[in-house]
Amino acid sequence: MDFSTRLRRQSRSVSDAIEKLLVDQRTNSDLRAALKYTLGAPGKHVRSVLVLWCCELVSGQTNRDAEIASMAIEMVHTYSLVHDDLPAMDDDDMRRGLPTCHKAFDEATAILTGDALLTLAFEILATRIDKPATAVKLIRQLAKDAGADGMIAGQMADLKAEQTAGTEETLEYIHVNKTAKMFRCAAAMGAICGGASQKQFDSLCEYGLNIGLAFQIADDILDETASSEQLGKTAGKDLRAAKCTYPAVVGMDRAKEIQQKLTCAAMDALEPFGVKADTLRQLAKALLERTK
Repeated sequence: MDFSTRLRRQSRSVSDAIEKLLVDQRTNSDLRAALKYTLGAPGKHVRSVLVLWCCELVSGQTNRDAEIASMAIEMVHTYSLVHDDLPAMDDDDMRRGLPTCHKAFDEATAILTGDALLTLAFEILATRIDKPATAVKLIRQLAKDAGADGMIAGQMADLKAEQTAGTEETLEYIHVNKTAKMFRCAAAMGAICGGASQKQFDSLCEYGLNIGLAFQIADDILDETASSEQLGKTAGKDLRAAKCTYPAVVGMDRAKEIQQKLTCAAMDALEPFGVKADTLRQLAKALLERTK
């Protein structure tokens, strides 16, 4: 099975697991419809797949804990997109090729959908992970990287940096927190589920942080070079909003150079795993070369 096929199948397995989970939830019908709509939109599920593949790397196989963790991080990621698209934030009409949640439903429903996704993520970690110690580690990791010292901090800095000249220091702070820490979180959660040693855990966290930052640079580049049809969301919005992006601050050529260096650094972090980490190396390469 080639890498692209494996990635699609793993992504599909995450979607199927989430769909089954929603069926089991006792949720208001209107809210359930919005949850199903946002979680069912076609996406790459890169963070979720990363959880599964990191678990597989350190333990030899995926397990139930990793499957639950992969759903949890997808819910948190999706909540961030739902809120990011709101008029008070980026005010976007399209996401993953479909109308955004507040366009398909309404703003209040979109806010509550994001709230529900965030809390449901922690609920399933607290109630469906068998070992309490593992559940605590996963909850702590996700809360740390998605919260006020992670993704939320990056989002706040991103909003404050609009219409400013921006510096490389500010740029790195925004993207490390806004995007890269959630990739690190995915790698860390997979490592936790697989029973990784401290050395394995640290190596995978370094890998996750580097591919996460490279992923965000690719997003910045594609916002200027790809079409809305390719991206499944409105192209050129960062430029029009004068956001602090890598092409805007360091130029397109330098942005691509940094992206390449980060990808190489990610691959170097996998050296202790040898050939067993080839799937993660292929993932880093695929993220570097992505066109949407």
